Amino acid sequence: MNLLASEGGVNVLGVPLDELILGLVSFFVVLGALSKWALPPLRKAIEERTAAIEGGISRAETREREAQALLDQYQAQLAEARTEAAQIRAQAQADKAAIIEEARREAAEAAAAVTARAEASIEAERASTVASLRREVGTLAVSLAGKVVGESLEDDARARATVDRFIADLESQAAAQNGANA
Repeated sequence: MNLLASEGGVNVLGVPLDELILGLVSFFVVLGALSKWALPPLRKAIEERTAAIEGGISRAETREREAQALLDQYQAQLAEARTEAAQIRAQAQADKAAIIEEARREAAEAAAAVTARAEASIEAERASTVASLRREVGTLAVSLAGKVVGESLEDDARARATVDRFIADLESQAAAQNGANA
């Protein structure tokens, strides 16, 4: 490499010392001026952007936590609503069963009341019929006895008592006969 310099040629890679010093001084002057006037606003802008980004990230994280809390609260309310709906359905089923049972009970009571009234009506009708038949049988017996004897026995109280005793004997014989057949 010294060959070129010794032959009197120009060294393309060699830098003159005065230019090097002047270049270095200029570089440091420009660097100092940039660091004093240009870099502080750039640093400030970069710091502001960094703070804005970090603030945005922290706000996003805060909002994400809030959204997660709201989601958890919503899911808890939804689960509670589902539980309450299940309880309402169960209560409605129980109420339905109770209403059906009450209706059945009332229908059975109504049927029993109708049956009791019908039985009472039948018993009253039977008693009325028996009393009517006793009067007729008594009247016929007294009339027949009067024809047999030849005198009127209708006014005699003793004749009526005899007829009543005769009918009672007939009824007791019929009851005894029914008891033996059963």
